[in-house]
Amino acid sequence: MAGYLSESDFVMVEEGFTTRDLLEELTLGGSQDEGASFFVADLGDVVKKHLRFLKNLPRVRPFYVVKCNSSPGVLRALAELGLGFSCANKAEIELLRHIGVPTHKIIYTSPCKQAAQVKQAARLGIRVLSFDNEVELAKVARSHPTARMVLRIATDDSCSPARLSMKLGATLKSCRHLLETAKKMNMEVVGVSFHVGSSCSSDLQAFTQSIADARLVFEMGTELGYRMHILDLGGGFPGTEDSKVRFEEMASVINSALDMYFPEGCGVDILAEPGRYYVASAFTLAVKIVAKNEVPSDQAGLDEEDGASPKSIVYHIAEGVYGAFNCVFFDNACPMPILQKKPSPDQRVFSSSLWGPTYDDLDRVTEGIWLPELQPGDWLIFENMGAYTVGMTASRSGRQTCQTTYAMSRVTWEAVRGRLLPPEEDAEDMCKPLSCGWEIADTLCVGPVFAPTSII
Repeated sequence: MAGYLSESDFVMVEEGFTTRDLLEELTLGGSQDEGASFFVADLGDVVKKHLRFLKNLPRVRPFYVVKCNSSPGVLRALAELGLGFSCANKAEIELLRHIGVPTHKIIYTSPCKQAAQVKQAARLGIRVLSFDNEVELAKVARSHPTARMVLRIATDDSCSPARLSMKLGATLKSCRHLLETAKKMNMEVVGVSFHVGSSCSSDLQAFTQSIADARLVFEMGTELGYRMHILDLGGGFPGTEDSKVRFEEMASVINSALDMYFPEGCGVDILAEPGRYYVASAFTLAVKIVAKNEVPSDQAGLDEEDGASPKSIVYHIAEGVYGAFNCVFFDNACPMPILQKKPSPDQRVFSSSLWGPTYDDLDRVTEGIWLPELQPGDWLIFENMGAYTVGMTASRSGRQTCQTTYAMSRVTWEAVRGRLLPPEEDAEDMCKPLSCGWEIADTLCVGPVFAPTSII
């Protein structure tokens, strides 16, 4: 056991005690402050995702993207499981250092770094850095000449809602020139990275094409005398079960491409940078309604026909887009609430909108949803709230982000500690869920959790 996570970091629950049970206890029990909002994070779900990753991508070593969710419980749990970490700035590196993560498990993946960030990486001994242009290469050469560079290439991410290659990644035509320039600067290039875009679900062949392109860049590097040994697949892995493509389908495509272009035994260390995959489904947000305003149908522009709602209702809630709902901006999310109190079947519904506490005209969480009439003090529940919601920014009111209560079942904790994970030959006999709240999840049968070694 690595010692990053201890029992004092989470609420220990018995098997069968779900996230919803804990939410009920925290809201109805009145343990939360008046007007507060809070997260419940199922760390068991994070553990399950890790086991699933190892089972389906056995050749790939995950480096968690810290910016996706930098909450301490998540970082500690993932460090305990042996993951590496992908950082984009100094603050993220400091978070990891604070909990004791060694620098050889950190990669600096942003190809656009400040000079101070490069110097910090050199001072801390973080050696794997990314680049995609000559300016970045020269910057690193001046401040961190012993860095081991990974060339980020552009991909066809036209089917992704976040088209990263419009601003990041070198084209195949420019790669040879960049490799030649690095050689003139005496910089070591050790690999290739790419990112097919977040939630890339409609075109899985983007992975195949990107891996094939990376193979071409490896061959360019060999011709120029480089000994390239790192392939970074980036992210884009789905984090929730309602995604258009299941993780297993995506993994199958990736494995086939790796077998074709980077077969086992070729000496290439294959990495990936999952973010939302690990945390999206683990977090549930509870938010209290703090105010409401009824708007007549004629003022709201509604037509009262066939018994339609005679009014719309504007609800102000304790969190907005400058706080826990910043996923609306950062991740194009469309949050949909679940009512804590189940309405009766004949209860009338009204066109409703949810707004954050700032009264800013941009602080709109969602609109055009139909809800029964609610009151200030009622709780709304939002599931799948782990990606780009926690640790991104403080609210405009200056207060801290809402509290997180972490939970893990006793069985999961024992597994993390290494006591219940079976020997590899007995894995098929030990199939059981490990999380509080995995009722609908597929049972996983995997061998022991392993910790990746240094990539240096």
